[in-house]
Amino acid sequence: MNGFALAGLKPENRPRSEQNQQTEQAMARRRKGRNITGWLLIDKPAGWTSTAVVNKVRWAFGAQKAGHAGTLDPAATGLLVIAFGEATKALPYITDDLKAYHFTVNFGAATNTDDAEGEVIETSTTRPTRDQIEALLPSFVGDIEQVPPAFSAVKIDGERAYAKARDGEDVTLAARPLYVESLTLLDMPDNNTATLELICGKGGYVRAIARDMGRALGCLGHVQSLRRTWSGPFDVEDCAPFDVIEASSAANTALDHYIQPLETGLERLPRVTVKPEAAIKLRHGNAGEAATSECDYGDLCWASSDAKAVAIGTYRAGMIVPTRVFLASQP
Repeated sequence: MNGFALAGLKPENRPRSEQNQQTEQAMARRRKGRNITGWLLIDKPAGWTSTAVVNKVRWAFGAQKAGHAGTLDPAATGLLVIAFGEATKALPYITDDLKAYHFTVNFGAATNTDDAEGEVIETSTTRPTRDQIEALLPSFVGDIEQVPPAFSAVKIDGERAYAKARDGEDVTLAARPLYVESLTLLDMPDNNTATLELICGKGGYVRAIARDMGRALGCLGHVQSLRRTWSGPFDVEDCAPFDVIEASSAANTALDHYIQPLETGLERLPRVTVKPEAAIKLRHGNAGEAATSECDYGDLCWASSDAKAVAIGTYRAGMIVPTRVFLASQP
């Protein structure tokens, strides 16, 4: 009699048992850390990558799970929206929402990175006037096509474009669609620089805007400075102090008052309220009946019960069909 028979198990059950053990071990590793949910707004300092900020924040809060809504270049500053726990399920809706950037273009030089961090590859003595800039801006508004910078995270045959560019390869990227809500000239302190505000949708590269403006104006250009001022429902003015978080100890619960509720990130979506029995159905992935609604048929919306987010889904004839559901156990 072999060991499987002594244990009351058939040999064919062994792979299933081992698989279950591996699953349990993986779940245990994932559960390491504090189960916190909500949003943290950080004014990212220059010199930090977005990933490094998220890793620092996750360590400081001791969070099980964290992610961010849209990468900022290392040299850029401004709003970085970080999600904890269940809020990570809503990240795609923040990422897809409109965002605003203030940036300064330096005219007269093109760089290989399209910003001041790169190597100058071409220069021009031509400089644009304010009238020329303002006349150009409407051509960048609406549904446009934009070629990402060579030094970008776009993948080419499974490899990041910036990795190929750093290796000296000739990087050619295809144009991508971008929605631009507005592009406004804010200031022109001298004939070498102009400060603008860009409000755009997902996937926009401010460096590409500066590059394309410079070429269209016949003077070349690159981004001198860049700052994200708001993203969806979040504003840079509401950010937690990053220096305090950076200097904190691990799993510091004293920082928790900086976390905004999950529901704050859903404010720009229409809201549906549901009763507890409908909330149970939604959390199991089934359609639930709306008690009250601000929606039209087919609207993307979020459902709440007792003021807590239950799900994001589509409103259809008095029902919400969930696409993302939130666990009931929220802080």
